[in-house]
Amino acid sequence: MNASSRRIAHLDMDAFYASVELLRYPELHGLPVVIGGRNEHQPVMQADGRRHFYRLRDYVGRGVITTATYEARALGVHSAMGVMKAAQLAPDAILLPVDFAIYRHYSRLFKAAVAGISPQIEDSGIDEIYIDLGDLPDEILPLAKCIKQAVKDATGLSCSIGIAPNKLLSKICSDLEKPDGLTILDMSDIPQRIWPLPVHKINGIGPKAATKLALLGITTIAELAQADLSFLQLHFGRSYSIWLYEASRGIDSRPVIIDAEPKSISRETTFERDLHPRQDRSELSAAFTALCIQVADDLKRKGYVGRTVCIKLRFEDFHTLTRDCSLTAHTGDPVLIRRAAGECLRRVPLQKRIRLLGIKVTTLCSVNAASGIESRQRELPLLP
Repeated sequence: MNASSRRIAHLDMDAFYASVELLRYPELHGLPVVIGGRNEHQPVMQADGRRHFYRLRDYVGRGVITTATYEARALGVHSAMGVMKAAQLAPDAILLPVDFAIYRHYSRLFKAAVAGISPQIEDSGIDEIYIDLGDLPDEILPLAKCIKQAVKDATGLSCSIGIAPNKLLSKICSDLEKPDGLTILDMSDIPQRIWPLPVHKINGIGPKAATKLALLGITTIAELAQADLSFLQLHFGRSYSIWLYEASRGIDSRPVIIDAEPKSISRETTFERDLHPRQDRSELSAAFTALCIQVADDLKRKGYVGRTVCIKLRFEDFHTLTRDCSLTAHTGDPVLIRRAAGECLRRVPLQKRIRLLGIKVTTLCSVNAASGIESRQRELPLLP
């Protein structure tokens, strides 16, 4: 199919976690609500039948915001912001704990609703998908409205959809008219709709690259599009420069990948305080084991087993390192995962306090396929 005739949609649920919580607690509609608390911040039913909600000012400790309602965002609160910093901006905002089980439930609901209209879906996260609409005969606007209504009917939640000739542009478009947005764009719209935007609106230009581009006098996508490829290659690697050059012009040939297999399954936790390897050994060990069990549960739920176990450590000085080892066979057994992770941990000099701990299992295959796979990778022996 000609690139200009492709119809790729990016569907992004609006403030997903917060919106799910508002279904449970409708009395919070219209209020600044932040998701990022701990279990002790669960709402409490009072004797008069009303719920008591914790406020951001009640939070003490280290943690980050997962998401926030648009009312909270208007106060300067955003995802990945420290909770204590957010409390300075919006001390009276409602604080709710994260509940991934219910978010995954609603994720499955909205994806099933979209699949009933178009099965050509690429799962891009718990709250977003790409949809290839090229094979559907429907007019694009009624089709998009139909998808939005199907999501609303299945979940009670709103979503924003961007439709464009490729994935790069559709992702940008889905963010242009949030919440409950619908944006349709073709290549001729790029100068008016895309080029005035800041460069960080392109998915793949992170904070470091955006800062470097700003130092070069490039802050908008239009300015990036005007830059010569040779100029970009003086300051960035060859492949990234070519990608910047093409992305600024709306060029993206990536297909929508249907039924993509996950490359890894992981869990990690950031501690409320930096933990000492010896003085806090029992707390670290409990967290380490819990992460292994959670990863094993995730593997079982998704029908996978893995053969490489990795650990991730971030120390008090923010230095981060990883270690991994390979097993003799694929597994989803939490005991074997824990043992392999322990072997990785023994290869790390633990001399500084630990801020973050993570466990990841890679080299995945489905449970059904695992029995027919012979081990060919280099193996590291596990200690008993």
